[in-house]
Amino acid sequence: MLVASIEYAEAHDYLSERMKKAYAFLRDNDLSALACGRHNIDGEDVFANVMEYDTVPAEEKKLEAHKRYYDVQCVACGIERVEVAPVAGLTCAKEYDEADDYALFESPAPATSLVLHAGEIAVLPPEDAHKPGCNASDAPVHVKKVVVKVRA
Repeated sequence: MLVASIEYAEAHDYLSERMKKAYAFLRDNDLSALACGRHNIDGEDVFANVMEYDTVPAEEKKLEAHKRYYDVQCVACGIERVEVAPVAGLTCAKEYDEADDYALFESPAPATSLVLHAGEIAVLPPEDAHKPGCNASDAPVHVKKVVVKVRA
């Protein structure tokens, strides 16, 4: 599944060599057994961050966006909802942090909502703000997730 604005669909190479390295890492590793923290794949061009958390109501979170990296987000265990909205036109809640490559934004109404189950990925380009870690139902769920950062 690819969900994208038609304006940007042809601007991205979702099968570039960097992206293929990200997909191979996700395919060839036992994601549920990976230790939390950073895993190097190809220096600063492609690396993975492994994390665990409990999902929360979407209202408790802000959208985030990056300038230098795509996010290839893969749920290893659990289920979560991810809200997505184009950065253009969003209200900034925290200015861009160059060192950590992110900014925070207020959520628009409505945002696109995706539900990711274990083994599913979402590829999020820099023009898409996203809010991962949201409850997919009324109850929180413990999630283990791998986010592969791919230099844009």
